[in-house]
Amino acid sequence: MPNYLTVENKRQVTSISAKTKFKLSEKTMTDPVTISFLGTLALLGQARNSNPSYGQELAGYAKRYGTLYADTGIATLMTTSVFPTLLHQDPRYFQLGTGSFWHRTKYSLSRILVTRSDAGEIQPNYSVVVGNAVAAGIASSYHPASQRTVGNTLGIWGTNLALNSLCNMAKEFWPDIRRKLRKPAALD
Repeated sequence: MPNYLTVENKRQVTSISAKTKFKLSEKTMTDPVTISFLGTLALLGQARNSNPSYGQELAGYAKRYGTLYADTGIATLMTTSVFPTLLHQDPRYFQLGTGSFWHRTKYSLSRILVTRSDAGEIQPNYSVVVGNAVAAGIASSYHPASQRTVGNTLGIWGTNLALNSLCNMAKEFWPDIRRKLRKPAALD
């Protein structure tokens, strides 16, 4: 599972450059897991016939996949690279790593609204909130005409924020799961 944006040991954190922020977007969007996951989502959209104007068969799937990849790529670029660079915010998720499940869940969800500056100070997460809004606005320009509404744009923005929240939960708990899976089996 690609996890380029998680910091597991907050004590050894250094700020990252603008170039690195853009490199993180590139790595995320070219990772085989990301590409496969988006392909699976497009396949589910094909099965449900979401956006019927796209049609079916390979051409319909290609339109769904292309739109989904563009939506995700633009949102990733805005929230990981463009806005963090302009606002001097760190796009990485800093794992809490300790505490109860509920405490860590609340922490992970709060990171949608709170982040670190490049200097390490806590501040509002404008990069995610505004970045996803801009990405939703851009997405509205190439979605089918019937979907170019304020309501749909707000829906895209809300969906992006919800997906970012779920991703934060995965970033919080995946390192623990990974460590447990990699523990060598005890000898009998």
